[in-house]
Amino acid sequence: MLPLSAPIWIAGLWWLLRGHYRALAFAWAITTAIILAMNPRIYYLFPAFPMLFAAGAVQFERWLARPRRAWIKPAYCALMVLMGALLAPTLLPLLPPETYIRYAKATHLEQPRIETHRLGPLPQLFADQFGWEDMAAAVARVYNGLPAEIRPRTAIFGQNYGQAGAIDLFGPRYGLPPAISGHQNYFLWGPRGATGESMIVMAGNQPDLESKFASVRRVAQVGHPYAMPDEHIYIFYCQGLKVPLAEAWANVKNWH
Repeated sequence: MLPLSAPIWIAGLWWLLRGHYRALAFAWAITTAIILAMNPRIYYLFPAFPMLFAAGAVQFERWLARPRRAWIKPAYCALMVLMGALLAPTLLPLLPPETYIRYAKATHLEQPRIETHRLGPLPQLFADQFGWEDMAAAVARVYNGLPAEIRPRTAIFGQNYGQAGAIDLFGPRYGLPPAISGHQNYFLWGPRGATGESMIVMAGNQPDLESKFASVRRVAQVGHPYAMPDEHIYIFYCQGLKVPLAEAWANVKNWH
């Protein structure tokens, strides 16, 4: 996906438009228009590029088959390798965070924004790789600090699939039960038998929680310095959900 590879996939798109496979070109163009119009996550489009690269590569091979153009192939490949090496640290986690920050500042190269969230010192695709085990460990300290007879009746609620996923991935080593959440597919999996009698809630608004529970205490704060700022969160221990969780579950649905 380098700038130097753009002529290849553009040639492939042009060839598809002119030939018997123009339906593929139209499918790509329509999909591109929809994604760019509705969502900043441009990487949703990446799986549609291989067919353009394949078609474009055939065209380039034909064009470079003439003897006088033979020198272009190694020169072009060398430039792509050099550009790839220059951009690689901005797209793959090759450098320690401190080194990456200095590299990005020196080269003025950075990842394209894929969200509208506020960023910390790292771009989102790197920042989202930090803080999750710290989060699970903080929840575990709260959970394991509860009386033994309360723990089996305690649910862990994540406000998004990242928080819930951190519990499901790292939680077993800390003795945590599976998390519940209203975010995306977690909503479909339901409350897993939880009643709301005792809940550890990751993030959220304390006044809002106090309107739903008989008791709400802020028990921990977590936030890795390299993580996304919106994952610097408070952890709450809540008791006595005023409406049975099975009845209230429809209200926690979050499909964003």
